[in-house]
Amino acid sequence: MLMSMAQTKATDIGKIFGKVLQRHRLQRDISQEELAFQAGVDRTFVSRLERGIRQPTITTLINIGQALGISAANLVQEAEKEYLRQHK
Repeated sequence: MLMSMAQTKATDIGKIFGKVLQRHRLQRDISQEELAFQAGVDRTFVSRLERGIRQPTITTLINIGQALGISAANLVQEAEKEYLRQHK
């Protein structure tokens, strides 16, 4: 089955967001389990986010940002900046 251009972009963005999320989590030296607990989600969901398999709702994004001590807007902005850098 072929993916549409929109699906391909969403997949790329999801993977990029996952790398941004993982980088911030590791910089703060916290486990996926701890981040999940603080953000009110399941650890497997954090793993799926970091691998680009799932994408967060705005509520989850804000909760993750709070748990990491960074704004949700910054997380999204970093992912967008990296996506645009890769897709010029």
